[in-house]
Amino acid sequence: MTDVVVTGSPDLVAGGFVSVEGDRRSEVGRNLAEPVPRALSFVDQLGLWGNLGVSLLGFTGAIFVLQPNGSGTPELSMAAGLTAIVVGTLLGTVPIALAGMMGTRTGAPAMVLLRGLFGARLSYLPTALNILQCLGWGIFELVTISTAAHVVAPALPRWAYILIAGVITAILAVHPLGFIRTLRRYVTTAVVIVLAYLFVELVRHPLPAFSHGTWSGYWAATDTVVAAAISFAPLAADYTRHSRTEKAAFSGALIGYSFTQVLCYVIGLLALVTVAHNPNDIYAAFIALPAGTIGFAILAARELDQSFANVYSTAVSTQNLRPLWDRRVLAVVITAVATAGALFLNIDDYENFLDLLGSVFVPMSAVLIVDFFVLSRGRWDLSVRSPARWPMLVAWAAGFVTYQLINPGYISWWVSAWDWVGHQVGFSVASWMSASILSFVVAAVATLVAGTVVSAARRVTGRQAVGDRLRRAT
Repeated sequence: MTDVVVTGSPDLVAGGFVSVEGDRRSEVGRNLAEPVPRALSFVDQLGLWGNLGVSLLGFTGAIFVLQPNGSGTPELSMAAGLTAIVVGTLLGTVPIALAGMMGTRTGAPAMVLLRGLFGARLSYLPTALNILQCLGWGIFELVTISTAAHVVAPALPRWAYILIAGVITAILAVHPLGFIRTLRRYVTTAVVIVLAYLFVELVRHPLPAFSHGTWSGYWAATDTVVAAAISFAPLAADYTRHSRTEKAAFSGALIGYSFTQVLCYVIGLLALVTVAHNPNDIYAAFIALPAGTIGFAILAARELDQSFANVYSTAVSTQNLRPLWDRRVLAVVITAVATAGALFLNIDDYENFLDLLGSVFVPMSAVLIVDFFVLSRGRWDLSVRSPARWPMLVAWAAGFVTYQLINPGYISWWVSAWDWVGHQVGFSVASWMSASILSFVVAAVATLVAGTVVSAARRVTGRQAVGDRLRRAT
């Protein structure tokens, strides 16, 4: 295992994180000053990420793979759709796994890692965006869970399911390591069995010809899958910091998440071309299958791991701003806010805003990975006094602009603004362009350039300082 460079002291000013051996009774410390238990094995990581790769939103999200250019447009062929699912998942999951390695190596949660990348105060910007993103998706997950539960058992009103899901989410977020171990022991096996059953039942129906359809919009379809996966990159280190080894963190995230997200999207795609041509009917289509009610009920209950992850990571992200606040209290308060949002807010239009926030973290992941593994080689200052690193912020911005020029999302005024920018600079989107891939590449190259320029400037400054000292000496 690689030596830890930035750990060693629990002093928050020094930015140290003490990692200690953990066992099946270990839990996360109350604040960032307490030791970090390394209690999760490869199987634990595999179970966690395997469960996070499955989502009821993923089933319905398959429509954006089948019709990437919008409702009423030509559908992708099965060959194009399946390829987009596999390629998009792998492209989105590798950054998760690499970000996970950083958490294991340093012992730091995800948003604290950004102190090393941007500096302590500049890290507050992506931290605020991540809190907004996680809280929003936490509300969405409670709405999704309650909707699915109401479809299975309509005797209870939907608001009752929201309250039940909120209470359970709070309990899970207060005991995160215990919940992760439970996922590994019991839930993962049940989920894989249900997914395998749904897959077998769906492929028994007549399928369209493999090449019937178009490849037009392939990269837009791939981007939606990439975005679904890479949205977990800003959360990864919150969980992998408790992994026993970097290898377990990397392989557990890569294998577990990739396998189940691919299967989830494939099942959604198969359902759309066989039993549920309307994405709004996909839940009912699953239930209509033999024994489908039982399987769908298991998946609906398992969705609690998504609400748990969003609430827990919101709490841990908040600790980057207030390191000594108790994460248990934060988890309860955040769950209460998310539950109230699910009960009283109409956030249908907010989903597009959440997708926009998600696009922020694609280029940021590139800057994070390149600087940590190539430029800084893990030698980051994670203290509350770490100095600002503006060149990294510029590299991130370059990737973000690239993403928006290619795929600005679905908010009308935002799309219009970027269309205007593209027109002013003479940029037009080509069918082969992938917003996720190109923004990642641009951000990575910009990071390398920024690092090279800064290093050269430091060498020049160093030589000038030596020359000044020699002149003074003579």
